Amino acid sequence: MNTGFLKKKFVLQDSVPSHFGEEYVIRSLKTMVKVEVERFHLEFIVQEDGKLLRDFLAEKNISKRTLTAVKYDGGQLLVNGFERDVRVPLSIGDKVDVFFPPEKLSDGLLAEEGELNIVYEDEAILLLDKPAGKSTIPSLNHQFGTMANYVAGKFRREQIPSTVHIVTRLDHNTSGLLCIAKNRHIHHLFGIQMINATFKREYEAIVEGHVAKNDFLINEPIGRKEGSIIERIVRGDGQEARTNVRVIDRFEKNGEPFTHVALRLQTGRTHQIRTHMKWLGHPLAGDDLYGGTKHMISRQALHCTTLSFYHPVSGEEKVFVSEVPKDMKQLIMEN
Repeated sequence: MNTGFLKKKFVLQDSVPSHFGEEYVIRSLKTMVKVEVERFHLEFIVQEDGKLLRDFLAEKNISKRTLTAVKYDGGQLLVNGFERDVRVPLSIGDKVDVFFPPEKLSDGLLAEEGELNIVYEDEAILLLDKPAGKSTIPSLNHQFGTMANYVAGKFRREQIPSTVHIVTRLDHNTSGLLCIAKNRHIHHLFGIQMINATFKREYEAIVEGHVAKNDFLINEPIGRKEGSIIERIVRGDGQEARTNVRVIDRFEKNGEPFTHVALRLQTGRTHQIRTHMKWLGHPLAGDDLYGGTKHMISRQALHCTTLSFYHPVSGEEKVFVSEVPKDMKQLIMEN
């Protein structure tokens, strides 16, 4: 399967161990060559006779909603270079091209110019390293200057006809890797990986106190705290939430106990790690909303270190790693 958009060149770098027993091979962006972009495009070669175009595309996880948008909003379906109806039968060797319609920015999202730390980019996805103190998307309290605003500005500047599809959202004061899809279909494919647990997210955190167990699962449902539109709690009628926890190190700082932990999300609830660690009795250092104190670090000590998934177009396994930032390193190392 081929795509049309940007041409990239990558180099194989190194392999690093995961805190959860796997070894990841990391690939990073080496050079980027910009070409003019009009519409996001996928190309397929048919491998069997007799299948209808509609069924063939369904097997490629192109949804009915997407096909409707392709038909009515400026896209195209081509078979061997000719526009065809979805009921046309296909033959071995046929070339199927799907041109997706251009997208408009989401309502209320203003395109702004701002600094982005780009970890990886190709025609389908954008990986960023988000600093603490930046919101992922606009909200009542942070309407401008968010990562989504800056990505929208980048898309406008580079004439990429897409809105901003946030795949993995990080809280305002959480740092680390952030995944963005450049097309609604790519976002849909990532959603399938989330359901199938092939999209993996790992974090590192510093929590207060010494965590007793070395390696365990927190499987406790999470729901909204009554009277709050922000805070979450563990509650029996909440949504299923599962977090793997592994201790990296236990240490003391100025006589106070802390634990450096790695965490892997099996689900993606709002404030999941922060809520689960408070429930465990070990709130994140700096997380005063969930019972932590700020005298050692001024924000919750939480960083998304690793994202791993299968590229939604090529199927290649991709793994990206980000080191914990300076404020967390200082708390970990100076003990």
